[in-house]
Amino acid sequence: MKFFLKKLGCPKNDVDGDFITGKLIDARHERSDEDSAEVIIVNTCGFILPAKEESINEILQYEKLKEDGQIKRLYVTGCLSQRYGKELKDEIKNVDGIFGLGRINDLVSAIDNNLSNVFSVTDNVRNELNYISGMPRFVDDIFPYEYLKIADGCDRFCSYCAIPNIRGKYRSRPAEEILSEAKMLAANGKKELILVSQEGTGYGRDLKNGNSIIDLLKELETLDGIEWIRLMYLHPESVTEELIEYMTDSEKTLGYFDIPLQHINDGILKAMNRKTDRKSIERILGKIRKLSPHNIIRTTFITGFPGETDKEFEELYKFIEDFEFDRLGVFKYSSEEGTSANKLIDLFPDKVVDSHLEMLMLLQQRIAFEKNIALIDSIQKVIIDQVKNSDLAEGRSIGDCPEIDQIIEVKGNKLKIGDIIEVKISAADGYDLFAEPIER
Repeated sequence: MKFFLKKLGCPKNDVDGDFITGKLIDARHERSDEDSAEVIIVNTCGFILPAKEESINEILQYEKLKEDGQIKRLYVTGCLSQRYGKELKDEIKNVDGIFGLGRINDLVSAIDNNLSNVFSVTDNVRNELNYISGMPRFVDDIFPYEYLKIADGCDRFCSYCAIPNIRGKYRSRPAEEILSEAKMLAANGKKELILVSQEGTGYGRDLKNGNSIIDLLKELETLDGIEWIRLMYLHPESVTEELIEYMTDSEKTLGYFDIPLQHINDGILKAMNRKTDRKSIERILGKIRKLSPHNIIRTTFITGFPGETDKEFEELYKFIEDFEFDRLGVFKYSSEEGTSANKLIDLFPDKVVDSHLEMLMLLQQRIAFEKNIALIDSIQKVIIDQVKNSDLAEGRSIGDCPEIDQIIEVKGNKLKIGDIIEVKISAADGYDLFAEPIER
């Protein structure tokens, strides 16, 4: 059957979607575009309220297509189905199957046999990480990078976060399995590997062989064809000086430090169960900046957390203003059932939180624009992601992760996807940078 998989949520979810697609292709089903598909699979996100609403809206849109006879089957999988599978089954009548995390074989079997009224959501499978082991993975050749899942789940139990309840305990994939997949990706032309998990710094702590994230990075760096390795989601509690030094000095692992801090006030951090404080955060950030001016620091913050008053917000604002992060995102606190923070009621009104969110984003916009202007006439190494025409391409610097960071438009002839070249920044317009290749 012709199928289309709608990806929603984070890159970790995207990787699961690639394994679903690979398994379906292996079972002789045909990947198609949305308009010609007989089967639609919605790979949902269920992390916070906006993501849940987006997933439900997508399901309802496809349900309407099924009612109109434009598709034959509609299946739902991913985090939302894991978290609210029974509710989806009871409330959305025209979904043919709901599949929890790790139930790839059950989903494929339902499509093989054109089944309806299938419910496959359990807790035990998501606590293992063998559901993708040995499975065929679909690799799209449109971009020169690929996400590589190194672990799943989380044991941190931050008070605002439902991920441990959705994806289970932290489980590292065996290094040999990761290396095998990385070799396959390199053989398919991938130049950049983006290592994703709930916490990159946690890799190996549950393995009996004592491997750490640095051990894994060293092994991945030996692979031919892989030029850049980007490690995502570094928990500040586990960012060691050894890791900072390794990422700074490595020729392949990028000095791109993605460290979600969530707040800077000690009281709010304690209420978030972050087990870190302002002093330790400042020590880590200072070390990264001191070792190299070329290191990039990306972070995220939450505003509107229960107990945040004007005083705590002003501390956060001043911290961002003084530190001048290279990349930064801000999220509005979302009260999630099953989390300990859900019981807290000392909240700002929504309109105040919305105002604070806008203030922080405008502050970061000013910082980002100033940093971009400072890059004019500098030499940057970029990877070409897309060729628009014969003399214009789109690339990213070492400091830019796909989909969340900025791009650089490169004007030059004979550029190819996957080229890693040096360019000179010629202009900046807000978040957009413009450059030309350096002739050697």
